Amino acid sequence: MRTQVGIVGAGPAGLLLAHLLARAGIASVIVEAKDRPHLEGRIRAGVLEQGAVDVLNEAGLGERMAREGLVHDGIELAFDGAKHRIPFAELTGGRRITVYGQHEVVKDLIAARLAAGGDIVFSAEDVAVSGIDEKPAIRWLKDGAEHILECDFIAGCDGFHGICRGAFPADAITLYDKIYPFAWLGILAQAPPTSDELIYASHDRGFALYSMRSPQITRLYLQCRPEEDLAEWPDERIWAELHTRLETADGWRLVEGEVLQKSVTAMRSFVAAPMRHGRLFLAGDAAHIVPPTGAKGMNLAVADVRLLARAFDAFYRTGATDGLDGYSDRALRRVWKAERFSWWMTSMLHRFDGATPFERQMQRAELDYVTSSRAAMQTLAENYVGLPFD
Repeated sequence: MRTQVGIVGAGPAGLLLAHLLARAGIASVIVEAKDRPHLEGRIRAGVLEQGAVDVLNEAGLGERMAREGLVHDGIELAFDGAKHRIPFAELTGGRRITVYGQHEVVKDLIAARLAAGGDIVFSAEDVAVSGIDEKPAIRWLKDGAEHILECDFIAGCDGFHGICRGAFPADAITLYDKIYPFAWLGILAQAPPTSDELIYASHDRGFALYSMRSPQITRLYLQCRPEEDLAEWPDERIWAELHTRLETADGWRLVEGEVLQKSVTAMRSFVAAPMRHGRLFLAGDAAHIVPPTGAKGMNLAVADVRLLARAFDAFYRTGATDGLDGYSDRALRRVWKAERFSWWMTSMLHRFDGATPFERQMQRAELDYVTSSRAAMQTLAENYVGLPFD
């Protein structure tokens, strides 16, 4: 087999890249280790920046998102028994966020690629890449047979645990990593949202987040230990802890419902630089991970592949290599700013075991300043709705 761009991974990054390339007349094949039901059922992030929404709409992929997504004009920060609203639209000239689950985006992207006759290989085994300096190829097994895809370039969109980042020579890549001393216990609940916007709560017992996925489904999180055993968290304990951490003196109350799913999410910040070696380019979680506090993971993937698609388009139309040569530096500028924002939100809102009384008061002072200064609120708002993609 041969194509122009071989893509490893059928998550949001790989699928969107294939779609953008097809619109530019560039052929691609996606090779994915998981099957389609797994990809479409995997619950991940659910907040889209304004720029990500714009990219999906411009690519003709936003019809269901526009119909079912929940558009929010702000968030609320809760601490010391009170909620404080950060009005995004007012502070950013009308820019907003859209709550629309990553698995829903993946469903839309897979449907669009298949409807357009795009090549997606699901359930590929023993995927490997080779020849990244001169003659790139992707190899895999399927139904007992070996397959080889020769291509001009490879896009590694295969996530943090994928194989593409490991194909870089060890002396050609630097890994930056921070592991946080806590995790998130997350649930999906069959309960209609009782807040119009997300609530980020800083509490003496730990952080909590009130979110939603649809008019019928609520998404909630509790700060917990990284090694937490879900067997020790029956539904009654989860709801009791959510009531304690989220509810405030204004009388707002959390509505309970059937718990549909429970999981524990580790918290880390990670960047691999550069994001290109030879003819292999990394995008999305293959190159960077952010703690979910800043809602940046899927949005960074969209920003990466938008840059990469434009660089491939320029190369195939004119032979220009400036976009490909500058891809890593341009992408990393935005990545590091998103890493900073996610680290800052995480540091401000979570309880750190062993923190001194002074350090805890500094967190409170930070929250007080952010919610009382228009300049500080605007900084948070600009980062949350998304910095420019270019």
